Amino acid sequence: MTITNPLPVSDVPVSPAPTAPRQLLRIATAGSVDDGKSTLIGRLLHDTDSLPLDHLDAVTDEEGVADLAALSDGLRAEREQGITIDVAYRFFSTPSRSYVLADTPGHERYTRNMFTGASNANVAILLVDARAGVLRQTRRHARIATLVGVDRLVATVNKMDLIDFDESRFRDVERELADLGARLGTEILVIPIAAKLGDNVVRPSSTMPWYTGPTLLDHLESIDLVAPAPVATELRLPVQWVSRPTDGERRRYTGRLSAGTVQIGDSIVALPSGSRSVVTALDTLDNARDVAVAPLSVSVELADDIDVARGDVLVSGEPDAHLPTLAREFDATVCWLAEAPLGVGDRLAIKHTTTTVRATVQRIHSRLDPETLDEHPGSENLSLNDIARVTLRTSAVIVTDDYADNRDSGAFILLDEHTNDTVAAGIIEGSRAVLDRSDTPSWVPSSITRDERVRRTGQHGATIWLTGHPSSHKAAVAVALEDALTASGRTAYIVGGDNVRGVLDIDAAAGTRAATVQLARLARLFADAGVVAIVPISSADGEDLAAARVEIAAAGIPVTDHHVDADDTATPAEVAAAVLRASNA
Repeated sequence: MTITNPLPVSDVPVSPAPTAPRQLLRIATAGSVDDGKSTLIGRLLHDTDSLPLDHLDAVTDEEGVADLAALSDGLRAEREQGITIDVAYRFFSTPSRSYVLADTPGHERYTRNMFTGASNANVAILLVDARAGVLRQTRRHARIATLVGVDRLVATVNKMDLIDFDESRFRDVERELADLGARLGTEILVIPIAAKLGDNVVRPSSTMPWYTGPTLLDHLESIDLVAPAPVATELRLPVQWVSRPTDGERRRYTGRLSAGTVQIGDSIVALPSGSRSVVTALDTLDNARDVAVAPLSVSVELADDIDVARGDVLVSGEPDAHLPTLAREFDATVCWLAEAPLGVGDRLAIKHTTTTVRATVQRIHSRLDPETLDEHPGSENLSLNDIARVTLRTSAVIVTDDYADNRDSGAFILLDEHTNDTVAAGIIEGSRAVLDRSDTPSWVPSSITRDERVRRTGQHGATIWLTGHPSSHKAAVAVALEDALTASGRTAYIVGGDNVRGVLDIDAAAGTRAATVQLARLARLFADAGVVAIVPISSADGEDLAAARVEIAAAGIPVTDHHVDADDTATPAEVAAAVLRASNA
């Protein structure tokens, strides 16, 4: 897009450069093709007097018309096609603040670059063509922005000059954007602009007197940036390089702090090994610095020769430290960036902080519809640009945080092991600790859905619990149940007694909570496979059975409880028939 009669640089108020450090605001643009992102960036650069004269001359034709979009479209292919392909970073400043602006592509094919541009942004600018309104790619980019933690969205309804600055049309688009913000769970400030002419970009527009809100630059200037608290207990130092010891110096561990602080004398723990030591020396680019804070790059020396390698993470060793999770399995939201589809069971390389290991796709939970922003469950594979919730399992332990807590240790990319191409970007939303031995561990579902298994085998799985005093004849009832079910063509199996105790060291007769819960987990596996699992067990208290029911109910498997009374005069076969009627198994 071109611009005629650009505003004179002399009209821009310029203050002397301040001597105090200024805040840095990182911005990412988002939107569909031809919404005017590159032109808007060119206008911001031009009207803040941030353009070198030779750059402006290079995009100005013989008639004095400047093509501001070309200022950010640096690739020849971008200039030839008139679209943005790669992320272009541009810098501008005002007397009060410095800015880094990432111009991300609007074309659907280059959605992966939106992740790159937004991953470090503080605010995202959504460009919307006033004539077209909110489009599919606008929704996708807005979702990606919120997905990677950008909680400040401002929408600029561009090309108002092409609709004669019509307020009613702007209000229609404003309502669309309000609906989009409601779906994303965030508020979106909406500003009408004409980037080509400069209306409401840096200066208020005289052609839209009905708009009384801030200009785009005024809004960017007013955003408060709150840095993470520099607290030692939040320390995260992924080790990128280990230097060999030299005369007079011990081994050094180098990396970029992603959270917290570190100084000489701090107690640290190296994960995942858990080895402990104390910081005895600290180097940064600033030799006068005593305390290093995120996101500085540092080199530390430890008091002990502990085993630390690239990919390990140094964290605080204080008693009240906020520690990450050591995990081999986690839930994540990913954007698939490759032409070839992704399916359950596929193996990829995962690059997480400074480590790279193999990962397997355990499950695809749901896929996002870019039109409605609804999640559709049960996807079997992902296509190019799909955004989905998945479960991944890694070949080795990785040190994780939820992305909401730490953008570095909560993010990752997936690589094709053969080509080394980046095929997905993702964020961690919940990890299962490898040392977790609670009564409710994570459940890894089969790659075959339950409905598909039923369709193939013609049988639903279920569990039948037979409780009672050791003197009751519940074992005989279990045998009768198994006989009746198999005689009717059902697959059934007794999970308990000698057949379990002999191979899994579970004493089903003990009636302890540990035995009850372990039997519940085993019965769940049988039932998930489509088998009717019959579990005879000594009477357990309500809390134990409740814990067992949690195990079964988590998989949505039918559960029937039947207490076998020791004084009951009915035969085992009669009791079994009554249980079958009650369970509808």
